[in-house]
This record gives sequence, structure tokens and C-alpha cells, in this order.
Amino acid sequence: MARWQPDAPGRLAAAALDLFEEHGYENTTVIEIAERAGLTKSTFFRYFPDKREVLFGGGTVADLLVEGITSAPPAAEPLDAVAEGLDALGRTFFTVERREFSGRRQAVLNAHTELREREALKRIDLTASMIEALNRRGVPGLTAHVAAKLGSLVWEIAYDRWIDTDNGEDFGPLARQALAEVRAAGAVC
Repeated sequence: MARWQPDAPGRLAAAALDLFEEHGYENTTVIEIAERAGLTKSTFFRYFPDKREVLFGGGTVADLLVEGITSAPPAAEPLDAVAEGLDALGRTFFTVERREFSGRRQAVLNAHTELREREALKRIDLTASMIEALNRRGVPGLTAHVAAKLGSLVWEIAYDRWIDTDNGEDFGPLARQALAEVRAAGAVC
């Protein structure tokens, strides 16, 4: 493979996922990931601080989510603004092309405690990003916290449904469906 090709982070993530599936997370090194991607170790570290982070996409997801919340119509209720953020993710990040990769990634995460812990921390960070974005929209503290926590739950439900290979629906509609279900469950409680 030629040394320079576009999308080094994507190539590194794909190589890492392949190697984690083939040899296990613990038995895969950064050097092996870089070599499989046709890159150097120093290129790997230009994009990721360690092999764990190669599966977590940097700040891309949080940035897209915050951008969607921020650009929601001014009159949008807090949870509707969060839904706009989830829609933005569905349009630009959780695409049909990423579905298979995401399902494989989730299987690797589920098999390793360290990666599950990192995923949990990532979701906490995403919730905090939603809270900040809602606060910037003028949403009061407690309301922003509740909307962000519910948004995180909606995200989790929609994501689990989206990575299911038997489900052909896009992420955005799945998130809207999950939001309606969460709202209905909240009305019963």
C-alpha cells in the first residue's frame, strides 16, 4: 500500500478494528495497526493518543451533536433541540456506510471491559456537551440536565437499533422513534 492515501484516521480505525477482531484487543499493538493501515507509528500518534482511542472518533460526534443542538430553531423545546442534534448525527456521521463498521466496533467494545469503560466515559462527555449546548441556548440548569440525560438515553436506544443489521432504518428516524417512546414512558411514570 502506498504511504500517502487520504483519510489516515479512518484507515487506522479500520485496521485497528480488523486486528482487534482477529487477534483480540490486548494482543494488538499500535505498530501493527499502523502497519496494517500502511502508515507509521508516528502517524498513528498524530491522530490518536493510544490504541483505545482509535475506536472513539475524537471529538467529531460531540461537535456534530452540539452543532445540531445549537442550530435548532430558537423556539425548539430543550428535548426537541437535542433531537435536532441527533438528526444531525444521523445525516452526517451515522450513515449507511458506517453501519457495519459501527456494529463490529460495538462487538469489540462489548468484549473488553476497558473499552466499555471508555465508552461509558465518552457518553458522559457527550451528555456534558449537550448540557453546555442547551445552557448556551438559555435552557436553565436542571432542565438542560434532564433533557441531556434523556437525549443520551434516546441516543443509546437508537444506536442499538441502528447497528442491528436486520434493521435498515436510518439513525435519525430511529432516534425520533426512541424519543417518542421515552416521552411516552415518562408520561406513565
